[in-house]
Amino acid sequence: MKTMMKYGVFSTFVILVISCKSVDHNMRIVLVPDTQTYTEKYPEILRTQIQWIADNARETDLVIQQGDLTQNNSKEEWETVRQAFRKLDGKVPYVLAVGNHDMGSAPGKFADTRNTTLFNRYFPYSEMSGLPGFGGSFEPDTMDNAWYTVKTGKIKWLVLSLEFGPRNKVLAWAGKIIEEHPDHLVIVNTHSYMYADNTRQGEGDDWRPQVYGIGKDTGEDAVNDGEDIWQKLIKRYPNVRFVFSGHVLHSGVGTLVSINDGGYPVYQMLANYQEGVKGAEKGGNGWLRILDMDLRENSIEVNTYSPYLGKHMEDPAHHFRIQNAFFEPAEQ
Repeated sequence: MKTMMKYGVFSTFVILVISCKSVDHNMRIVLVPDTQTYTEKYPEILRTQIQWIADNARETDLVIQQGDLTQNNSKEEWETVRQAFRKLDGKVPYVLAVGNHDMGSAPGKFADTRNTTLFNRYFPYSEMSGLPGFGGSFEPDTMDNAWYTVKTGKIKWLVLSLEFGPRNKVLAWAGKIIEEHPDHLVIVNTHSYMYADNTRQGEGDDWRPQVYGIGKDTGEDAVNDGEDIWQKLIKRYPNVRFVFSGHVLHSGVGTLVSINDGGYPVYQMLANYQEGVKGAEKGGNGWLRILDMDLRENSIEVNTYSPYLGKHMEDPAHHFRIQNAFFEPAEQ
């Protein structure tokens, strides 16, 4: 049975907002959902997204991308991605995830193996480890699973970016990293976790990691979907506060607040606007997720903005406020 609070049900956690007024914030996270259609067909949209972030770097504490950077895992697409994100180097900490379209034995073979050669060629450990906030990685000289630290005021954050369908041994490693940072609040970023019905991805849902070639692995290499990740990692550690993911189509969005084993809330969000999502145009029209956290008022305002269109999305699934958010580390 899943432990969950569906989006919009408990007003003590979620209050819908109807305008995009600027808000004071102590921390801003910009989420960059799946960019695959941009790199394949509309590179100018990706460039516009990243340029906007670079132009607003002083107001941004952290940038997190949810995977599927490319559509076909080709050299041409990776060159487009690297050129875009290079604008952020040294300006603002950014975290990337590996999606199913970013790995495979050859271009167009998605997650049949865990081959991420091109990802690690264009975002090499030798360069990425020197950027702000980098902490370390699971496997030597690879960026598939990595951790970062960011400090905002008195709060120290640990960010874990995990591979698509993280293996059992990766979840065990992530748990150890969390244990080594007991005074940090934790953000987990992984490509596939939430589903479009405001629940975690699990049995019976589309696009589970288990249906890809890597899903045949067993033992410590066995893959995990969203519900598996919750059971084996997220709910066990009281300081995990956020989980961000993409990957899933249908509506492309989902929000869930669950209570972990320590009695603390975990804010879990799916955002994906790529080609194939209901109503998507030009692979998503450049929509970004912006989280403004007011650490004094204990609130999180979530906005969806496209620098390509110069517009905000006002639908309550894309623009809402979480009240009574909990930002303190768990008592040790």
